[in-house]
Amino acid sequence: MYHTTGLHKDQILDVVAAVHDHCAQKGVRPWPPSLGLYTAVVVVLTYLRRNRVQVELAETYAVSQPTISRAITRLTPLIGQVLADCIPTADDLGEHAQYVVDGTLLPCWSWAHRPTLYSGKHKTTGLNVQVATTVSGQLAWVSDPIDGHHHDAYCLRASGALTDTATPWIADKGYLGLNTLTPIKKPPGRDLLDWEKTYNATVNRIRYVVERAIAHLKTWRILHTDYRRPLDTFPETITTVIALYFYARG
Repeated sequence: MYHTTGLHKDQILDVVAAVHDHCAQKGVRPWPPSLGLYTAVVVVLTYLRRNRVQVELAETYAVSQPTISRAITRLTPLIGQVLADCIPTADDLGEHAQYVVDGTLLPCWSWAHRPTLYSGKHKTTGLNVQVATTVSGQLAWVSDPIDGHHHDAYCLRASGALTDTATPWIADKGYLGLNTLTPIKKPPGRDLLDWEKTYNATVNRIRYVVERAIAHLKTWRILHTDYRRPLDTFPETITTVIALYFYARG
């Protein structure tokens, strides 16, 4: 079950109970009756974890594709809401702690009304999120998504997570000008000095931890391959996956 949904069975049952209690308080039952709450939650988790095509899920659970679509549409934001407390915010970051930061693009289909989704760096469309880890590699924070055409430095500045008074974060050259420790750029007209090469190698050895954390986050395949649902549902899907990621790691 874990490799299909990203959660162990006892964790799935806890999520089901939280969704049930939340809906009971509001007097609603948004899950399709033909699936039931438990199966509907499993369907949503499977979709987010494996990014399976809805018609395949419909065939697996012997229901129609619209039924699968309704389950995903209605329960994805609900799961994000009941697990919202699991998500660290920028306020939870220690001002005197050091973090390693990098940006990543979460790809989606190209939409004619949103040309700002296109990232020149990645040569595709999507939303940019900033990811910060501790120096030991523990995921500490993920920013809200911003249209992919923005530069990483812009996205980190807009998030408000890194202040001028905080301990400098470790980052790549894309964050020059912010309160960050970055590799030294090659100056015009000369090669890097030996000590500069050694410094750059040291920074890059530390930076790999955030790249590894991003790879782990994208084991939720909905964040790794093109997002196919309506664009306005993508931010809430990202939030739900981040909540599930932190929840699964307790």
